[in-house]
Amino acid sequence: MSAPRAGEQPSRSGERRPLLAQGSRAPPRWRRTAVAAVLLVQLLERAAFFGVTSNLVLYLNSLNFNWEGEHASRATLLFLGASYLLAPVGGWLADVYLGRFLAISLSLLLYLATTGLLLTVITDDGRRSFCGEMPELPLGPACPSGDCQSFWSSPYCATTLYLVLLLLALAASSVRSNLTSFGADQVMDLGRDATRRFFNWFYWSISLGAVLSLLVVAFIEQNISFLWGYSIIVGLVGLAFFIFLLATPVFITKPPTGSQVSSMLKLAFQNCCPRCSSRDSEAAHLLPAQRYQQPGASPQEDRDNFQVLVKLLPVMVTLVPYWMVYFQMQSTYVLQGLHLHIPNIFRTNPNSSSLSLRSASSNYRIPEAWLLLASVVVVLILVPVKDHVIDPLLLRWRLPPSALRKMALGMFFGFTSIIVAGVLEKERLQYIAANQTVPQVIGHDLYYAAPLSIWWQIPQYLLIGVSEIFTSIPGLEFAYSEAPRSMQGAIMGIFFCLSGVGSLLGSGLVALLSFPGGWMYCPKDFGNINNCRMDLYFFLLAGIQAVTAILFLWIAGRYERTRQDPASQSSSSRVRG
Repeated sequence: MSAPRAGEQPSRSGERRPLLAQGSRAPPRWRRTAVAAVLLVQLLERAAFFGVTSNLVLYLNSLNFNWEGEHASRATLLFLGASYLLAPVGGWLADVYLGRFLAISLSLLLYLATTGLLLTVITDDGRRSFCGEMPELPLGPACPSGDCQSFWSSPYCATTLYLVLLLLALAASSVRSNLTSFGADQVMDLGRDATRRFFNWFYWSISLGAVLSLLVVAFIEQNISFLWGYSIIVGLVGLAFFIFLLATPVFITKPPTGSQVSSMLKLAFQNCCPRCSSRDSEAAHLLPAQRYQQPGASPQEDRDNFQVLVKLLPVMVTLVPYWMVYFQMQSTYVLQGLHLHIPNIFRTNPNSSSLSLRSASSNYRIPEAWLLLASVVVVLILVPVKDHVIDPLLLRWRLPPSALRKMALGMFFGFTSIIVAGVLEKERLQYIAANQTVPQVIGHDLYYAAPLSIWWQIPQYLLIGVSEIFTSIPGLEFAYSEAPRSMQGAIMGIFFCLSGVGSLLGSGLVALLSFPGGWMYCPKDFGNINNCRMDLYFFLLAGIQAVTAILFLWIAGRYERTRQDPASQSSSSRVRG
């Protein structure tokens, strides 16, 4: 183990704490500084992340790349999914080799490099260097039917963009999985109530970062320039990296403790194939002295941890359809909003035609991504109310609902959101079928929208925001508090990973429905979805969510009954230390 830095003292477990008088705890001022630094880094990182995701569909639809609507939506879902799916990778590296502090530092450095690459690809010279020249559309008659094939096998610059987005997803997922646990480590010894409050304000900082991103970055990207918007994103990541390094002296850091992945896999193999593992068990009995020479958890602790993992996984897996619905907020909801009437903020020439609008740089439209603010504002308002009013009141009356019951309620709000989106899309398509469209220029691209105001999307965003309060925050608290102390990083990684699985399943469903004859098949539409049946896609997601919500209630009921069993309680308390 390396020697402690100046101003720090090592604990028996090897963790580093700020140097204090013997027997005293970290002063509240230092503790608040450490937590504030974590929350500020999370705010800046999320502002940068939402700055990329909020207008990614619009950017890929733009004249710079000319991606079709389903390709742009699929790329966004894949990026969102990968940013969660890769979370166990960063958690595993932190547990085994790096420790959470070093893992976060290196991840922020990779974050800075990848956003810099995205900024380079935005420029004309950078795009030509990494992607080559864009192929020109062949001259010829318009497509006579809906069965025409695409001119290109893949979208322009797909390889470069997917590679950059994959590296960015790896950096974002590593920051997410490690910074969450790292922040909770700063208050873990203050009790479970302090941990619950930390997760409330941790999620609040995420939402505040989203507000900063959507109000400033999204507006600049849509109405001024993607170059300026991504320059701000790079600056936000650089500032987060600087603050995290600056706060190093006040952080409680822990060294890597090793990973129990191999032990869990071995126990799973033994349970599935006991005959195949009988020879290993015999060998272990022949050499009992050598069995306990290696540091780490004992065989009994491994078995207890495995039993906890078996109980936790079904609960988290049944949340996957909720994440399928949740990530529509940043993909198909955005695509739907681009085809609703978006009002201008400033109207210098209200009689201008659609062609003159292309050159009227002073006509700024409300960014479609601002609709995400509806869900974010709900979180910003309800989290302080929940933390200061609702939770203390329920604790005083001794009526606090369990995390699982809160998550079930959040799934209901998510189901309602996707139903409302489907009804709105069905109404929008009726205007399209009657040939009632409004041409509108967003950025430099022309969309044919229904004469329905984009404000009709507010209810679905509000509902998905309420669902976050009851599903995402209790989900984080559940994953951290129910996991054994030696597996908290792994369980948090699995929680985020399954969130990414939901996004990828949503992307896969879009891809499946984009084949000829599918609901999302819109040949040669270049961003417009007026020939698609996205309403049926929304209703299909609602049906999947409803079925799995019933399954979740059954699994959650079994889990809570198991927790109330005295034998299970003693085993769980022993595992959690």
